[in-house]
Amino acid sequence: MFGFQYYKADSATYVIKTSGGKVRKKGKGLSFFYIQATSSIAAIPVSVQEAPFIFNLQTADYQSVRIQGQISFRVIDPDKIADVLNFNLKADGQSYASEDPLKLTDRVVRAAQSIVQNKVQSVALRDSLALSQPLVELMKTELAVQPVLEELGIALVDASVAAITPSPETSKALEAEARESILKEADDAIYARRKSAVEQERTIKDAELQTELAIQQKEQEIAESRINNERAIMRGNAQTEQERIKAEIEAENQRKELVLLNVENSKQEADSEAYAIAARMKAFSELPVENLKAMALANMQPEQMMAMAMEAMAQNAGKIGELNIGPEVFTNMMKKAVRQ
Repeated sequence: MFGFQYYKADSATYVIKTSGGKVRKKGKGLSFFYIQATSSIAAIPVSVQEAPFIFNLQTADYQSVRIQGQISFRVIDPDKIADVLNFNLKADGQSYASEDPLKLTDRVVRAAQSIVQNKVQSVALRDSLALSQPLVELMKTELAVQPVLEELGIALVDASVAAITPSPETSKALEAEARESILKEADDAIYARRKSAVEQERTIKDAELQTELAIQQKEQEIAESRINNERAIMRGNAQTEQERIKAEIEAENQRKELVLLNVENSKQEADSEAYAIAARMKAFSELPVENLKAMALANMQPEQMMAMAMEAMAQNAGKIGELNIGPEVFTNMMKKAVRQ
C-alpha cells in the first residue's frame, strides 16, 4: 500500500539498502520496510557456494582428456563484489534484476580452468591421468592469489578433482594396452615361476649330485682305508712271519751249534774213553797173565769164578781122568740166579 514493502533477509545473505544514492542499511539478516520507488536492495549470498566443472582439454601429445571436479568458494567482501557485479533485486524483492549473480560461479570456474589448462597442456596423456592430487594443490595455491577473485572479494574454500578421463577411443586403446601389459606381466610371472621352478629343480639336482659325489668320495675313502688296513695287516703278518722265520733260523742255528757241540763233546768223550781204554790195554798188555787173572778174580762173583773154573776144566778135559760134580752145585747156582 502506498508503495511500501517489507523485506527480510536470512542470516546467509548480506543486504545493502540504498536510497537517494546513499547506503542506508547494510549487513546480514536485515529486515526492514522500504519504498519501491526510491529504494534499491542488493542481496549478496555470503555462504559457501559450490561450482562444479567439466573441462575438455588437450594434452601435450594432442590427446583429449576430460577433467571433472568442483570448487567451493564464499564471498568475504560483499561491498567489493557489489561494486563490480549487480546483485540488486527487482521491485518485488524476490529475484535479481540482472544475470550477474548467476555468472559468479562461471567466473570462478573460468579462473580455475586457465590454471588447470596450463598444467594439462604441459604434460603427456599418461602423465595427465595421474594429475588429480597435483591439480587440487595447484588450484588451492593459485586461485587464492588470482586477481579476478581478489577483485570480487571471493575466497577459495576447497577444490577437488573427481575424475580425469581420456576420450572413449583413447580409453579403449589404453585399456587394451593396459590389458596387454597385465597379460604380459602375467606371462612374465608364469615364466618367472617356471624359471624359478627350473632353478629350484636344478638346485635340488645339484644338491643330489653333490650328495652322491660326497657319498662316493666317502665310499672311496672307506675302500682306500680298508685297503690300507689290509696292507698294514699283511705287512704286519709278513713282518711277523719274517720274525718267526728269523727266530726259527736262529733257533736252528743254535740247535746246530748245540748238535755240533754235542758231537764235539761226544768225540772228545770217545777220544778220552778210547785213550783210557788204550792206556788200560797198554797197561794190561804189559802186566803178567797171572796178575791179570788175579785182578779179574778179585772182582768176580762166585758164580763167575765157577764158570771160569768150568771153562778151565773143559779146556784141560784131556788131562783130567774123572771128575764128579754133584747136582747140588748147579741147584745152588740156579737159585742164586733166580733171586737175582
